[in-house]
Amino acid sequence: MIKTTKKVPARKKTTIGPAMAGSEILVACLEREGVDTIFAYPGGASMEIHQALTRSKIRTVLPRHEQGGVFAAEGYARVTGKAGVCMATSGPGATNLVTGIADAWMDSVPLVAITGQVNQNMIGKSAFQETDIYGMTLPVVKHSYLVTDINDLPRIVKEAFHIAQSGRPGPVLIDLPKNVQQARTQPVFPKEVTSRGYNADRRATDLELNEIIGLIEKSERPVLYVGGGIITGNASAELRQFVEATGIPVTSTIMGCGAFPETHPLSLRWLGMHGAAFANWAVNGEYQQRTNVNEPMKQIAPGADLLLAFGVRFDDRVTGKVDKFCEGGTIVHIDIDSSEINKNKPANLPIVSDIKFALGRLIAMIKERSIQKKFDAWHRQIDAWKAKAPFGYNVTDEVLSSQHMRDHLKGKQSEIILSQMAIETLYELSGGEAIITTGVGQHQMWAGQFYKFKYPRQLVTSGGLGAMGFGYPAALGAKVAFPDRQVVDIDGDGSFLMNVQELATAHIEKIAAKVMILNNQHLGMVMQWEDRFYKGNRGNTYLGDPDNRKQIYPDYVAVCNSFNVKCERVIFRKDLRAAIQRMLDADEPYVLDIVVPYTEHVLPFIPAGRTVADMIWKD
Repeated sequence: MIKTTKKVPARKKTTIGPAMAGSEILVACLEREGVDTIFAYPGGASMEIHQALTRSKIRTVLPRHEQGGVFAAEGYARVTGKAGVCMATSGPGATNLVTGIADAWMDSVPLVAITGQVNQNMIGKSAFQETDIYGMTLPVVKHSYLVTDINDLPRIVKEAFHIAQSGRPGPVLIDLPKNVQQARTQPVFPKEVTSRGYNADRRATDLELNEIIGLIEKSERPVLYVGGGIITGNASAELRQFVEATGIPVTSTIMGCGAFPETHPLSLRWLGMHGAAFANWAVNGEYQQRTNVNEPMKQIAPGADLLLAFGVRFDDRVTGKVDKFCEGGTIVHIDIDSSEINKNKPANLPIVSDIKFALGRLIAMIKERSIQKKFDAWHRQIDAWKAKAPFGYNVTDEVLSSQHMRDHLKGKQSEIILSQMAIETLYELSGGEAIITTGVGQHQMWAGQFYKFKYPRQLVTSGGLGAMGFGYPAALGAKVAFPDRQVVDIDGDGSFLMNVQELATAHIEKIAAKVMILNNQHLGMVMQWEDRFYKGNRGNTYLGDPDNRKQIYPDYVAVCNSFNVKCERVIFRKDLRAAIQRMLDADEPYVLDIVVPYTEHVLPFIPAGRTVADMIWKD
């Protein structure tokens, strides 16, 4: 007789704690996940959790607006790679988080957003400060939870952090009714989590990766096009090894800035609508500039015959007219998110994989095969393009004659400060070592152009959503994460004003983040489009006081002083360098308000939906 032994499934490792309230269980779960900071604004439906936080070692940073809190949590997450945590009460508190949650969704930022909710028996009855935040955020989260049973809370929090931080990172929402916060139970804390149907570990096969090596060996003009996936996948070191083993030049999206050192000879900086002309030519080829979209495209020199697209999503701000993007090249697309494959641009070789694993295996396989291919002619062509069209600027007659500058320079036209000059000076004085955050607009593009990013997670910007007001709260979150690093928000006057109340957070919490406002009194990027496409007709893009255009409005020096934050205004070029140095040397929050012209346009510029043949790359 054959005896059989029934296999008993292994029990999941758990820890059982003493009886606790739901609010206390939540805080204990956060502590178990290694959370050291939460950005949280209290209200009626979340005050139980705030009470529990007063008994925790977790630092609670009180923003002055929930949007400031979620942006700060994003800043923390973007520079650390760990999930940022924010919290708000129900109703308007929760809805004020939505922009930040959507921003984290678009830019693949790990975020756990916690919202208080009305009692379960009041849900759906239009109770005071009730909104269906679970339903509202469904399109912009990786996952969401409405907690209905206190005993589920430890598992839910464990799952939330796992989902937010694994695979392609993103935001997760936990909506917690007040009665669940107040209920008591003996919690069971899981030490592991498994989510059925959620597979975050995707790995390329050697067969697929061998195909890439074969394509490299056949190529004459390869280009690496890399994005934020390299940074979120912690694959920057592997990328550099791969580049130096193959000699393939690298361009990035603006979200990928710093994934490969922009000071490296093989860096093409970043490409797209306002990216480097030489990067756009390397990918698409150089064309005779068209004056009319109906003119045929006449190629001067060919671009990439092989495009290795790693951790990118072929965003429209990069591709322009998508069917013309890298039209003559073979496209290899590696991404951990299968939904991105063939979504915007069909790939000749699509691969779903963790990028760190894929690059690691490619490096090992290249060492075994010893690729002999050299791309000397291609490097010479790229060097010629770099010499032809570097990032640059000129003080034009239009700038010098503008009424805005005449009012403020008082005849000293040689003392004009351009935004690009200010950023160059910041780069030089900070040694290129600062963490830079930005708002959204012209200043954001100039920050990407004139500050060369050497490290991953060094540039913190709202890419996909393009959320104004992001820069300063994000700088606070980054500075909380790295208090010993220099953190500077390069901002515009319009963007900064959207969350100006966070100056109070900086002062009260003693967060020594700096901000350099490039103040042109206009919504600069919208105004640039008005100049290009609407004959300069202004449609509500002037932010100053129309009854007193000679005054800078608002007076940021007075505003900052009212928050007990130091601020100085700079108008003349002779004063710029010393002022930036004072800002960097300060051991407290500091604002530098720099008056710049509104007539300056960001170049290069490929109009939306157009091609590299339509690129305006010089005045």
